[in-house]
Amino acid sequence: MRDILVLYYSRHGGTAALAREVCRGIEQVSGMQARLRTVPAVQSVITTPEASVPAVGPPYATADDLHNCAGLILGSPTRFGQMAAPLKYFIDSTSALWASGALVDKPAAVFTSTQTMHGGQESTLLSMMLPLLHHGMYLVGLPFTEVALNKTRSGGSPYGASHVANDGTPQLTDDEKQLAQALGTRVARLASYLPASHS
Repeated sequence: MRDILVLYYSRHGGTAALAREVCRGIEQVSGMQARLRTVPAVQSVITTPEASVPAVGPPYATADDLHNCAGLILGSPTRFGQMAAPLKYFIDSTSALWASGALVDKPAAVFTSTQTMHGGQESTLLSMMLPLLHHGMYLVGLPFTEVALNKTRSGGSPYGASHVANDGTPQLTDDEKQLAQALGTRVARLASYLPASHS
């Protein structure tokens, strides 16, 4: 089995809910499995270090998770049209992986969650792609052949899966679930076609 790393940060649960659906899509591809990881919150003053495993939720990601994955799917809530600081902080720490080319030629995708329909979803997704391009990864999006992308009235875009909370709850619509699963399946399927030279 080869791992697709689903790496996300979630504050109110919407991005975490998308991450679980992405994992379900990955698990539909033979020979692939999802590895769900998160990152700790960033604080301006740190009095004690974070435990390596949070009290709830998936473990925190390490550089080894990235190095050993066959593909990467990043998720973040929108913060003024960009990824949240905790995920950005983690990505900024991957320069050694960049220097070694550890992520080159691996497939990658992105997903996000916002409180409002026009809360910056697409700019967040696009900005999350930039470090993946610098790492030499193949970017995967969602084509309009995905039926849910044509009929969604909430989250979803060609750039990646998304969720619009509107009422502040992390409850995904059926279309948002389908698109998140489709994104996971597309990345896992591409990874299954590619040689495992870097993983």
